[in-house]
Amino acid sequence: MTSSPVGPGGTSDSLILHTTDNGVAWITLNRPQAMHALTPDQRERIISRLAEASADPAVRAVVITATGRAFCAGADLRPRPDADGSSSGSGERVAGDVARMIRQGAQQLIAAVMDCEKPVIAAVNGTAAGLGAHLALACDLALAAESATFIEVFVRRGLVPDGGGAYLLPRLIGPQRAKELMFFGDALPAAEAERLGLVNRVVPDGELAKTAAAWADRLAAGPTRALALTKQLVNASLDSDRGAAFAAEAAAQEINMTTADAQEGVAAFVARRTPEYRGR
Repeated sequence: MTSSPVGPGGTSDSLILHTTDNGVAWITLNRPQAMHALTPDQRERIISRLAEASADPAVRAVVITATGRAFCAGADLRPRPDADGSSSGSGERVAGDVARMIRQGAQQLIAAVMDCEKPVIAAVNGTAAGLGAHLALACDLALAAESATFIEVFVRRGLVPDGGGAYLLPRLIGPQRAKELMFFGDALPAAEAERLGLVNRVVPDGELAKTAAAWADRLAAGPTRALALTKQLVNASLDSDRGAAFAAEAAAQEINMTTADAQEGVAAFVARRTPEYRGR
């Protein structure tokens, strides 16, 4: 799969490509030589792009994908040289450093995806390992190429899963299946990921970009605020009791009925015509 083109109005920092086309923001990881292992700078750029998508009324859906044959190998754990030529992170570690790094790093990335006010699609074109797998699973919808694999790689390195993995996986496939993936760290082929419910659809490699674009275009043509409120309700429901979930639903209905799209949807139903939503 090739990267999404950075056309008119698009920008690129070379490692994270970005373009907006027909209401869809494409965020494309572009460091194939490192299997898109994320540096802190790249991670922050993705977080920033997701925040921009939330705030921009012209953006009505987001796709996260990558160039080459990998989706994301996780966090880049290699030490980086400082300006003076020394390795960053070479100083003495004190209690709290690791927890702070996780809170301000991997967890913020996953939260940025889950809290984005626009629907986010993962187009997984290859290996998604560690934080890279969790980046895909945090998206609202996940498409995978036939050659894609998902790997809970942490146990192979003697590490505890980060990036919300122990939160995301049990909610998608149950605790026992989640533990199996995390305890053994085996590569999970795309077809098996679909069978377990980790991804919505598996498509031939050459059709991934086309399918992602088609799904994103449908979302971008939909009632954007209603989709945002629906996303919030579903995400919150897994941590709520029935009373709290019902109260949140009622509040979301109250908010949504003030939108132009809700009024257009009702008017179109009464007039027996196709609604024309504008994301407002």
